[in-house]
Amino acid sequence: MPKVTKEDALLYHSRGRHGKIEVIPTKPYSTQFDLSLAYTPGVAYPCLEIEKTPEDVYNYTAKGNLVAVISNGTAVLGLGDIGAMAGKPVMEGKGLLFKVFADVDVFDIEVNEKDPEKLIQICAAISPTFGGINLEDIKAPECFEVETRLKAMLDIPVFHDDQHGTAIISGAGLLNALEITGKKIEEIKMVVCGAGAAAISCSRLYVSLGVKRENIVMVDSKGVVNRKRNDLNKYKQEFITDRDINTLAQALSGADLFLGLSAANMMTKEMLASMAANPIVFAMANPNPEISFEDAMSTRNDLIFATGRSDYPNQINNVLGFPYIFRGALDVRASTINEEMKLAASKAIAALAKEPVTDAVCKAYNVDKLEFGREYIIPKPVDPRLLSCVAPAVARAAMETGVAKHPITDWDAYKKNLDKRLSVHIKKIGEFNEM
Repeated sequence: MPKVTKEDALLYHSRGRHGKIEVIPTKPYSTQFDLSLAYTPGVAYPCLEIEKTPEDVYNYTAKGNLVAVISNGTAVLGLGDIGAMAGKPVMEGKGLLFKVFADVDVFDIEVNEKDPEKLIQICAAISPTFGGINLEDIKAPECFEVETRLKAMLDIPVFHDDQHGTAIISGAGLLNALEITGKKIEEIKMVVCGAGAAAISCSRLYVSLGVKRENIVMVDSKGVVNRKRNDLNKYKQEFITDRDINTLAQALSGADLFLGLSAANMMTKEMLASMAANPIVFAMANPNPEISFEDAMSTRNDLIFATGRSDYPNQINNVLGFPYIFRGALDVRASTINEEMKLAASKAIAALAKEPVTDAVCKAYNVDKLEFGREYIIPKPVDPRLLSCVAPAVARAAMETGVAKHPITDWDAYKKNLDKRLSVHIKKIGEFNEM
């Protein structure tokens, strides 16, 4: 892949129609009669039907396929607190990914409000517009409160992707890495470098997958989260260790899993060398991981290594999850995205990595072959099978846990509908590439 330059990126965003997304009509509008149906007087009829039966909003409007990507710009994509407006290109990009990979429509909404209570009220007030809300780039610990409160208040899915997306995708990678190394999830010793939104959420999901809480050591910028500390918020307190250790180096001695969600160069070669046999290293700081791929691979040859980067094997990329998770949730009109739905997504992604990889996917990455193993523990983002693999798993979990308001009865027809959605957008990608 060519190196991304500032000039290329700015040109990409500014050429032609500015930005990355647009709103287009889905109904005819060429005649006076069409316009009379679209607006006055015809529009009054669906309005009255919805007033009488609120659930009819899904029949007469775009709500059921519309997600709000909402951010206040306080923790933008490794750039920090750059403000709501400066974060808009990221939110538009999220909208593009939703549409291209799962045919989910998005309005990106940048809110100039840092007070979590006010942000909660704003999100709740605009929620009737949407079938779901994707919270994005809101700093910790406020993001936990915002999501928790909104999930309790609303009857549509609310999902903070910075937390759960990373957890779901890396969880899939963990399941497969453990299978390859022959380690049991309930026995591994895990070290988490970082204590923000993604680190807390990953740790919680890993516990749901089977990691023992007492086997987790979390390390923040001040050292190990232990009982000597009196500066810990309630979220970090979930992962206090009873071990008498204070540093990352001490924590990593004999550890099986390193989960990095912090900053570049936090892990040294010596730390990696001190880990247990067949270690699993997820170094996911962006753009530069906690230890470089080159340093890691030159230190030992028995590890499984993953990063957030696309130029190395095993990229932990949230796009493997959020479009399909929302697709499945929207299609059954789920009232929430619960733990069971997240676990279903993680296990579906893990399972797909074991399937034979198509020639088209290999060609996209300029390789002759991809097969399940140490350098391929999760699917590639361009794998078109993700939609028909993950969305049904999420939808089924929603139905099994009683949060689906519109259950699917014909799964074969549902998967064919998903394939049809995907084929339309594959065609559009081809049209763009020819421009």
